[in-house]
Formats: sequence, C-alpha cells, structure tokens
Amino acid sequence: MPVPFSRLLSLASGEVGRVLSELPPDLRTRAKAVPVRYEERVAAHWLEDGVEPDSLGLFSGPGLRDPDAAFSDEPPLVTLFLRNLWDWCGGDEAAFLEEVSRTYLHEFGHYLGLEEDEMPERDLD
Repeated sequence: MPVPFSRLLSLASGEVGRVLSELPPDLRTRAKAVPVRYEERVAAHWLEDGVEPDSLGLFSGPGLRDPDAAFSDEPPLVTLFLRNLWDWCGGDEAAFLEEVSRTYLHEFGHYLGLEEDEMPERDLD
C-alpha cells in the first residue's frame, strides 16, 4: 500500500522545520524568506519547461544575487517533489528524511546564488 501523501507531507515539513532551526541565525532569516511548496510529483507545466519528471526539488524565482530580483513578478520558491523523493529512497523513512534535508538545502543553495558545480564542495549535490 502506498504511503499517503499526507504522511509524506508531515514528514517533509517537519524535516524542513528541523533543518531551519539548525541553520545559523543569518541563514535562517534568509531561508525563512523563501517559502517551501510540497508537491507530490512534477506538474505538467514544469515538464513543459524542461524539468525532468524524476526531479527531487526545484528552485524558482529570483536568487539572492539576481540583479533583476526587484523587478521579478515571481517570488523565490523552493519546491520539493515528495513522491519522487520517497521513490528515490526506496520507501525508507530515514533515507527520505535525509534526502528531504539534502534536497531542501541544495535548492536553498540556488537561492543563495550557488551553481550546480559548487554544490558538491558543500556536500549539497
């Protein structure tokens, strides 16, 4: 029997809250300014934009270093795809929580202006 989305949502939101509480105060303030959306899977509109169907997370909107941020109609947003995360972890709850944390921090890293090639050196790949 598949795990209900409500259970994945409860686990993931609790883990993101835990991660937020452990961030240094300056980063915590910045992170709290970036909402987190929890989706079951990648929606059709993202697929049309080239997002892979098995993506674990996505950062959208302007990043902290984006010079055009003040002119953007889209706010910064981290989206986590919970069913994809669960599948990636083989249905293991401890692995799911670890991957939620890792994926959240990876996407938040994009908000901070980190590029994909900078993520491994910060253990966020």
